[in-house]
Amino acid sequence: MRDYFRSPVKPGGRNYLSGNFAELRPNHFHTGLDYKFGGVEGEPIYAAADGWVHRIKISTYGYGNVIYLKHPTGHITLYGHLRNFNDKLHRFIIGKMYEQQVNELELYLEPGELPVKKGEQIANGGNTGSSGGPHLHFEIRDSLDRAMDPLLFGFPEIIDRIPPTAQTLALVPLGIDSRINGKYERKEFPLVNRGGNFAIAEPIAVTGRIGVEIRSFDQLDGASNRNGFPHFEIWKEDSLELALTVDKVDFNFTRQFLLHTHQNRFTKLYFQPDLKYDYIDPKLPTAGYLEPKIGERASYQIRLRDALGNQRNIDFTLLGNDQEFIVDLPSPPSRAQVDYIGKMLKITAPVSNLGGLAQFYVGNRIFEMLPAYQDEQTRVYLWDMRFGIPDEIDICSELIKPEVRAQIPVGEEKLFAEKSIQIAFDRNTLLEDLYLRISQNASSTNPQLQINDGDEYLWNSMEVLWNISGGNWDKKRTHVYQISSSGRKSFVGGSWEDSSIRFRTRNFGTFTLAEDQTGPTIRPVRISRDEIRFTIRDDLSGIASFEAKVNGEWVLMRYEHKKSLIWSETLDKQPLQGAVILRVTDQAGNVSEWKGTIS
Repeated sequence: MRDYFRSPVKPGGRNYLSGNFAELRPNHFHTGLDYKFGGVEGEPIYAAADGWVHRIKISTYGYGNVIYLKHPTGHITLYGHLRNFNDKLHRFIIGKMYEQQVNELELYLEPGELPVKKGEQIANGGNTGSSGGPHLHFEIRDSLDRAMDPLLFGFPEIIDRIPPTAQTLALVPLGIDSRINGKYERKEFPLVNRGGNFAIAEPIAVTGRIGVEIRSFDQLDGASNRNGFPHFEIWKEDSLELALTVDKVDFNFTRQFLLHTHQNRFTKLYFQPDLKYDYIDPKLPTAGYLEPKIGERASYQIRLRDALGNQRNIDFTLLGNDQEFIVDLPSPPSRAQVDYIGKMLKITAPVSNLGGLAQFYVGNRIFEMLPAYQDEQTRVYLWDMRFGIPDEIDICSELIKPEVRAQIPVGEEKLFAEKSIQIAFDRNTLLEDLYLRISQNASSTNPQLQINDGDEYLWNSMEVLWNISGGNWDKKRTHVYQISSSGRKSFVGGSWEDSSIRFRTRNFGTFTLAEDQTGPTIRPVRISRDEIRFTIRDDLSGIASFEAKVNGEWVLMRYEHKKSLIWSETLDKQPLQGAVILRVTDQAGNVSEWKGTIS
């Protein structure tokens, strides 16, 4: 299939990319190539092969104005963030939008309805949708609609002779008995450059099974952008321990990316039983589990390889150690600190002269445990919550009540309910087993509900029913908002059922109620026979919809949310005349209107 597709931008010339396939983006893999335009809109966009328009869409978000072409091979090519379509496609979809009186529209077409030829100009590049600057987002998908790496199909206009660059290597414990330099903790290690490759300067003492995570990037000739690359290998001397290749992305599993990576930045190079991606070879439950024997000095190498075969290596050495009880630890916190690390509960506390034997109360059972390790000032306890969630833990010096309310198994429908909160989990809600933590502030004016932490993730949404006691809320205008770490509120929504509000979210974090009684602002920019143009903004819940009429007739309005700009587009450039009314509604249901006249 090499050379079957022609470049969609400057065919036969030189192209530069701001993004490529398998690049790590917030919450997802990047699934195509981002072609640079030098910061200017209007670049001609060409069909990569013969075919027909399979889908076409005008939207404010996502890919913005986008074309999907289907080809005789079964492949699909996608062209996103377009400024405009060619005249034929433009007239086609604008006509459909006027027929349906909608400001956004996606259409699926039959084969042969709108045919295109290889090299035909189908659009001009732009900055529509969720785009941070003018560029073309280009994808090649297989017949099952899975994204593939376009660089594997040729495109000599793109030059890459630079191997990937390694930034940081992290080691993570994969069992309760695992240790890294004597401790149960994820540890990041800086890398040193050795003759163009990388290494960890000193050997690392480990106990038990350890996993590797790598933060890295690739660059292409002539561009400073930090891109992704598809292939990783772990070697132990001459033995291949693991190969990971991101060769296709199934959009049904997009958010599985959050389990595949550590906080969107590090790629995990070890088997995870609940991960839906099928990128690891060998397909064994212990693939990528590094476990040098006690006393062994094991040499490992990670090989990073981009789509065009450029390779960089990282060397590191692990020393197999027996488990130690006395370990150098940081100064202790003033009171016990509890960390929830996946299925593990970790308690770090000052050493006490009252003793170190902890009692874990799980239902009607009591488990007594010494610290897993300690030094003269600090002690650390570890508890695997798969064996039960402690109701309380007595560490002699203080009594700890863990925040975990319940274990929610992955892949099951489950309803959790207590007092003022119910949470429903579908079979596809979770990425892995969840240890649910909930805390509430029952303020009647500023209630807050925290469900786990914002750096923990869901696959799909959960449904929450939150009972709000007290407060004098206007329920038509009061909704749930999520609070970011900076304090910014993002609209979530919800519907009231007596004194409770029901909402769906696919994010953990902190939620609150807010009342939005203020409609959007509308500011006219241009009112003429050729066009009506406005800026529209909403300071809290956000813009939900808009509608314009001139002389009583519906008029299509295009919207660029990044500029808060809205403007009219008429059929056949028909002049506008008569009474103008623009109605804008926010997500809380507030409506604002602007009225005027074009004479």
